[in-house]
Amino acid sequence: MKRMDLFLKNSVYLCFFLGYALKSQADIGRNLVYPSHDMEIDAVEVAKQVYFANHFYAFDNFSIKRRGSTLSVLINKSANGSPITTAVERHLNNNYEEDDAIRSRDLAIFHSGNLRGTGMLITEYKDDRKSHDYMVWLPRVRKIRRFAQPRQKDAWGGSVFTFGDVTLRKPDDETHVLLGKKKMRTCLGMMNELEGKMFRYTERIPERSCRHLGRVVYGLKSTTKSKNWWYDYRISYVDTESFADYRTLYYKNDRLIKIIDRDWGLVNAEGEGDPRALFWKYWYGIDLRTGQQSLAVILRKVVDMNSDRKNSFWTERTLRKIKR
Repeated sequence: MKRMDLFLKNSVYLCFFLGYALKSQADIGRNLVYPSHDMEIDAVEVAKQVYFANHFYAFDNFSIKRRGSTLSVLINKSANGSPITTAVERHLNNNYEEDDAIRSRDLAIFHSGNLRGTGMLITEYKDDRKSHDYMVWLPRVRKIRRFAQPRQKDAWGGSVFTFGDVTLRKPDDETHVLLGKKKMRTCLGMMNELEGKMFRYTERIPERSCRHLGRVVYGLKSTTKSKNWWYDYRISYVDTESFADYRTLYYKNDRLIKIIDRDWGLVNAEGEGDPRALFWKYWYGIDLRTGQQSLAVILRKVVDMNSDRKNSFWTERTLRKIKR
């Protein structure tokens, strides 16, 4: 029984792959206004805009889907180990009416390893006092189970990324200070041994991104309000136009302990529409204390947004239809 419970718990954690923050604040939803060019922006506003971009609020719905044999992958590698891969598709829906109790729903389906055929449906309600629903479809037993929300410091899919990094950290969980502006002068990180090589599910691992060189970014220092936390503060480099957070440096006792780099892509190459309408191309992270590395790869061909899919897709019925 304990082994099964552990498997179910890990299923829940991995089902957040490429997920978004399901615990949001009323003033950081889809109605957050893009700041005007003559607006005097402060650190809190920058943090809110970063939250907006990372949670795809610019879209009615957003999918990272399967296209033939191509999928998104999460790759984890210990300092001396071999890469371990998990393939997944994910569908997010923000398109609910004002009078609907639901704020958003997120569906994840796994396509590799022991979790193949596992699915998860997460429901966030507009009433912040109401807990979120976490429903997991378990193909081995052909049943749906419900689970509690993970902790912010828990590892996301066994990776360098925590649930706070990927999903659960809110602007109000930290205090923020702007450190000024600078230009990005270094390329983003990448797993050296995989860079540019053919890889299962992704066709080819991207080469490290240098597209952001010369971009003007804010330096945003965010200090945790939690006592005895795993980090004391982090410094993010945030694009002054799109609010894409390209790099985040984590410090404990003023020592750099972790780096997360994010390569962002523009949905509209012509630059029309909301500048925050972005998608992740890849995430790279390294824990400098252990040497562990993690890489999440999302090819443009598997990204889709604002489809005409009905809200009925994001229900238990879809979970039960998942094939192993």
